[in-house]
Amino acid sequence: MSLIDTIKRTMFVKPNPAGYPFIGIGVVLSMIGLLIWNPIGVFFLCLTLFVTYFFRDPVRTVPQKEGLIIAPADGRVIAVDTEVSLPDDLAETDDEAHYTKISIFLSVLDVHVNRIPVSGEIIQTFYYEGKFFNAELDKSSAENERASALVQLEDGRYVGFSQIAGLVARRIITTLEKHQKVNTGERFGIIRFGSRMDVYLPKDVSSMVSVGQRTIGGETILADLNSKEENMIAKAI
Repeated sequence: MSLIDTIKRTMFVKPNPAGYPFIGIGVVLSMIGLLIWNPIGVFFLCLTLFVTYFFRDPVRTVPQKEGLIIAPADGRVIAVDTEVSLPDDLAETDDEAHYTKISIFLSVLDVHVNRIPVSGEIIQTFYYEGKFFNAELDKSSAENERASALVQLEDGRYVGFSQIAGLVARRIITTLEKHQKVNTGERFGIIRFGSRMDVYLPKDVSSMVSVGQRTIGGETILADLNSKEENMIAKAI
């Protein structure tokens, strides 16, 4: 892929509708600023361009192999923890402490549109109006504002995932509802301005990513439900 193609794919893409109000406000402020004093207008114009970039919603090529669990967000893997339990708000199963949690940190420069990690039926949703600690901290999974969902797979297993607000994030948007049928790679929400995504793999499912690895939402493979390989656990640097 050429440099020009890369720039087109990552920068010149249509923004998500959730960003339209912010972009509109930015355009109005830019016009008013230019009428008052050019530097003010230029400042708001640059801010509007950043907001447009932040809300970009690129098309992704979702792997089609059956049984794959895909990254729900762009970002950096900051933890891969084994033998953990589902969050209390999703504790619908008897498999306590038998999940692998993959945590992905999204900076303000990452795409913040979130995607369904695996096909199935949403059997539980939960919203918690929590705090706003740095999303890279472990305690953010339990204490920060978050929206969580539990998917039941065709074989009866469960995959959980949570949108978690960060230090500057102040709004989580999700469209998921209980009993909704979902497909891998579908868009389902967005987190504004820096955040975290946690994915809970079912028992005996191996992680295929390691700490420090970059993920692409809707494309990067986190795990294969049909694989029997041992977990690839990387210690935090």
